[in-house]
Amino acid sequence: MTHSPPRTSSPRTPAGSANRERRTAGAIVAVKRVFGAETGNYFLLLGTTLFLVLFGLIMVLSSSSVEEISSGGSFFSAFLRQGLYALLGIPLMLVASRMPVSFWKRWAWPAIALGALLQLLVFVPGLGYGYGGNQNWIRIGNFTAQPSELVKLALAVWLAWVVTAKKDLLHDWKHVFVPIAPVAGLAIGFVLLGNDLGTAIVMLAMVLAALFYAGVKLRVIATAVVVVSALGIAVASLSDSRTARIEAWLTGCSNENDFSNYCWQTVHGWWALADGGILGSGLGGSRAKWNWLPEADNDFIFAIIGDELGLIGSLVVLVLFVVLSVTFVRIMRSTTDNFSRIVTGGVMIWIVGQAFINIAVVLGVLPVLGVPLPLISAGGSALIASLLAVGVVLSFARHRPEPVDLSEPVTPSDRSRSAAARRSRPLV
Repeated sequence: MTHSPPRTSSPRTPAGSANRERRTAGAIVAVKRVFGAETGNYFLLLGTTLFLVLFGLIMVLSSSSVEEISSGGSFFSAFLRQGLYALLGIPLMLVASRMPVSFWKRWAWPAIALGALLQLLVFVPGLGYGYGGNQNWIRIGNFTAQPSELVKLALAVWLAWVVTAKKDLLHDWKHVFVPIAPVAGLAIGFVLLGNDLGTAIVMLAMVLAALFYAGVKLRVIATAVVVVSALGIAVASLSDSRTARIEAWLTGCSNENDFSNYCWQTVHGWWALADGGILGSGLGGSRAKWNWLPEADNDFIFAIIGDELGLIGSLVVLVLFVVLSVTFVRIMRSTTDNFSRIVTGGVMIWIVGQAFINIAVVLGVLPVLGVPLPLISAGGSALIASLLAVGVVLSFARHRPEPVDLSEPVTPSDRSRSAAARRSRPLV
């Protein structure tokens, strides 16, 4: 009688299981390296940004649905477009957060040159087109883009590179002037040629912020502010519609003749905010979005937020942008790299400053300037550019700064070599 041999497990099974476990562990480590970070500032900035984007998608759906239907579109048309832009922008933000500081320094000059070239395309017949009096978009088939949004990001990185490279020469106003004034002036001038005063003001604020964070003397910055203000008044006076809009704002929209023209948007924005009260009319309950308030899903989306979510919802939005600004400041204070600090400051002025300009316009504190609410308003170029800018700052916030070694004091010879280098360094 024969007996079959007892079954034994294959000797390859433990080894195969161990290999699978090692591969799984390796994949987990790789994912952690891609999406992990060492600082709380990184997660605070990322979480606040994502929350604002998701909140914006909800408000775009609510504020745009009626106008989309009345124009022959779908209830979800604007929401789906904005969702597509978010699906493109968020991965780009995460990719940008992985880039080293050297990458942004290396691409500073090409970025500003490419941005200026794209901005010039808005004046090419058949390619550029205008809307609402602004010639600030390009159209290729069904694809539209606003190059000035990408110019903002390029300007933030380029300014930081220039003032960092000339950090030992900024006590001389000539080194502050060259090349910042010509290059930044051309970039902002191209935007002004398209009649987009709001975007130009934001870019000017970014330039002044970069000078301030770089340690330029306050009297030089004050002189620049005076010159820029005089130029701004001159530019505003060249446009009859802009002058009339400013006059209507100065009179508090009390003139009945302005009600149906320059004050229509402002007054209906006020009515929407007043209709919301403390708790709001409920999500989707706004009456102003029924073709009464122009740009309800874009420049005046804050009025719809106040209408549907009330004072409480409006304050939540304000608090979120305050959290963003505090996070930017924490990142600036935690880094030892001047370039990273100045870029972060420029992005902060761009996103948070533009948010408060937009809210001030809705409240009537400022005249209508045509700037969207960052990360919330409808608009693909603005959303993607803002997410890319946040990704750049995330790349600075990812790692903790290395401690500075103070054990080796600076010798007199080091100081003399540094002084000689400063005297011999030419204008950038």
